[in-house]
Amino acid sequence: MISLKQLSYALAVQEHMHFKKAADACNVSQSALSTAITELEKQLGIQVFERNNKQVLVTPSGQILLKTAQSIKLQVDDLYKLSQMNKAPLTTPMNIGVIPTIGPYLLPKVLPQVRKEFPDFKLHLVEDQSHVLVEKVRKGDLDCAILALPYDIEGLMAFEFWKEDFFWVCHKDECPNNLQEISSKDMQIERLMLLKDGHCLKDHALAACSLEKLNSNADFNSTSLNTLIQMVVGKLGTTLVPEMALDQLIHTESELRAVHLNEPGPHRRLAFIIRPNYGGTMNVELLMSIFKKQLNNLVS
Repeated sequence: MISLKQLSYALAVQEHMHFKKAADACNVSQSALSTAITELEKQLGIQVFERNNKQVLVTPSGQILLKTAQSIKLQVDDLYKLSQMNKAPLTTPMNIGVIPTIGPYLLPKVLPQVRKEFPDFKLHLVEDQSHVLVEKVRKGDLDCAILALPYDIEGLMAFEFWKEDFFWVCHKDECPNNLQEISSKDMQIERLMLLKDGHCLKDHALAACSLEKLNSNADFNSTSLNTLIQMVVGKLGTTLVPEMALDQLIHTESELRAVHLNEPGPHRRLAFIIRPNYGGTMNVELLMSIFKKQLNNLVS
């Protein structure tokens, strides 16, 4: 009879495309993993993987099997989540993904309160770009993820908990003291520095400014808001920063000024994303409630 363990091993090989790495990820020996997959192939009468000393390939029949195996794994995982619904809230571990332009600025504001109210809650955080986290949620590797919308999450559900605008950050020597608002047409777009392609914050910033792309003369390709801020300190250009990050990136004694971007908003929306049949929705809703309360307290 086919076992869940065999299917899990096969999915691990598909993810790593390497038997040794898959075995390490499953905490078993390579021989045990290989034996289990060979037995799976024998039971089904199909070859799932082509393998030699150099590479692993998935056969056409294997593609169909692995797609079904992924669906089975998700359903079993969600059954376990449902079995935990009668337990006290936030008493079971959760794996949550978060993007780099949210995690460092949101989590310090909300997690202390989560820890205070639920001291036994075990949380494992994974920081990565949106497309990686979306795929991990789809595959069941993450319970949920915290993203900035709009973003393509086809097949998943979004629970929004916060909205915010962008602020234009410039050096104080290059910005009038009485400037409180600025529109995209009043900015020197050629001096605007944003994150490299692949970061949704760049897409949201361009959308807020009604720009399809950034024709910048600045030869920078940053992956960090902190790096962009240091470039602004050096008078190398300006940037756009989400409101949530201002208190960490710009200090009162700073050489920088933050001016609200006067364009229709909100410029980005923060949300939890989950699978439609995810069994831990109650815990996500509870986290959202705590997040909203803490953020509203900070704003007020």
